[in-house]
Amino acid sequence: MHYMKTTTLILVGVLMSLHVWAEDPSGGKPKFNPEKFQAALEQFITSEAELTNDEATKFFPVYRMMMKQQRTYFEQIRRYRHTNPADERACREAIVKSDLLDIQIKRTQQSYHQKFLKILPAGKVFRILKAEERFHRREFKKAFDKK
Repeated sequence: MHYMKTTTLILVGVLMSLHVWAEDPSGGKPKFNPEKFQAALEQFITSEAELTNDEATKFFPVYRMMMKQQRTYFEQIRRYRHTNPADERACREAIVKSDLLDIQIKRTQQSYHQKFLKILPAGKVFRILKAEERFHRREFKKAFDKK
């Protein structure tokens, strides 16, 4: 009887581990695919903001330009994460420069929001901004729920 329970438990454990392993053939966390992420983001925004094909065609090239510009600032901020906490001068510089980059990100957003408002009605732009926020929150949550 004990042998039967042990065998059953081992079999269940193996089957469960095979199922988990089959989800990602590399056996680890799936690689981030920026193109897939961008396509999913744009589809989500289009759906949530109820953009027509014409509106989406006009909006997304401008949106992508904004994202590209912001990405350069985010990459610069990311460099400061490796600052040695024991180096007071380097820490001060990292804080000051990160703050300036955050301000640049906000100015970029503000500038592009004005461009968006020239392309689309304010209500749609507002829905786009909310959809983008929801999408990122959802994806962030999904990334950490898998652990």
